[in-house]
Amino acid sequence: MSKLKTNRRNFLKGMGMAAGAAAAPGALWPNMGWTASQDRARELNILVWEGYNSPNVLDPFRRSFDTRVSAQNVLSDPDAVNKLRAGENKVWDLVNLNNPWAREILYPEGLIKPLDQERFRPYFDNMLEEFRWPYKWAMSLDQKELLGMTQRFGPLSFVVNTDKISRSMAEDQGFNLFMDPSMKGRYGMLTWANWNIYHMCITAGFTPFKQHTDAEFAEFERVARYLFKNAKVLSDDHLMMNQALITGGIDAYFTGGTYSCSIARMDGFSNVRGITPKSGPIDGKGGIVWIEVTSIVNNPELSPRAEDFLEYVQRPDISKEVAFAEGSHNPITQLGLKEVRNAFTKQELDAIQYDSLEWELEHCADYDVNPDYDRMLEIYTRARREA
Repeated sequence: MSKLKTNRRNFLKGMGMAAGAAAAPGALWPNMGWTASQDRARELNILVWEGYNSPNVLDPFRRSFDTRVSAQNVLSDPDAVNKLRAGENKVWDLVNLNNPWAREILYPEGLIKPLDQERFRPYFDNMLEEFRWPYKWAMSLDQKELLGMTQRFGPLSFVVNTDKISRSMAEDQGFNLFMDPSMKGRYGMLTWANWNIYHMCITAGFTPFKQHTDAEFAEFERVARYLFKNAKVLSDDHLMMNQALITGGIDAYFTGGTYSCSIARMDGFSNVRGITPKSGPIDGKGGIVWIEVTSIVNNPELSPRAEDFLEYVQRPDISKEVAFAEGSHNPITQLGLKEVRNAFTKQELDAIQYDSLEWELEHCADYDVNPDYDRMLEIYTRARREA
């Protein structure tokens, strides 16, 4: 049995979560004291989720555009938003966040700038059908302005060892699988708080994306206590969870999907599979898909390289590098372009579960904001502490 790759990433997407931040090897950290006298034509500062800071992505851009690129990892979506609110819009040129933030927060607050539609709209023609123009999350609320470019995305629900739990059974049962008494002590919990909370809402039978009743809060607490009490292992390390699946320590883990299990699948363990439920309480859907949007910051001294970089990462060869950055294998919207699809090997397509991707998207609701997140986080934290 080959060993899993050891490159790590504490993937904590979404509001209220934190991950370790690191610059890409060779990247320079932005100097928050720079002045307009600096040569901004050869400087680009980007605040991004891990993967865009990969040397395989950044180094060719540095060489081709003779530009010093400074990359810092996003800690969480709200943290990045708060950085811009606190004045770091004077530091960053590009920001890469999950889908709701550009149209619902960043643009209404004047923190990002619209893109040149004539320049960027044609790229949407090459995307998978679900992301083509005018794609909701890339547009302003009135659908008049283009606010960013999409690229990485992925379904995220839960993961099973299909040698122990069949894919069809897992899809049929959805998150109810973890409430089955026969699963006590057979599953782990990948403790990505924001995602756990969303998935606990689904398990409790209601959508996370609305105001909730007292009865729903009570059911959420019951589900949270049950899941923590009966989990065999708790960890925020998805590589460890995959290893536990492979070695038989657990048969499934709560919260996970294409992103979290793609490294194991790329290593040949195709029995480690992300599952999207067939049905659920979010307008009939039981899965959630995250989509990243990269936007231009409303920087008073914006680097002219910002739009160049946005266009650069749309290139077929660079799109592939973004999809398969170190420790982060994800589908990309550019898979709609034949040249990009053909750049993936059969093994790479299997790693990102391309065979079921269209079906999973049809059964996923788009990631959105939970208005009761703070209150649910308190309940979640208490249930975890007391388990």
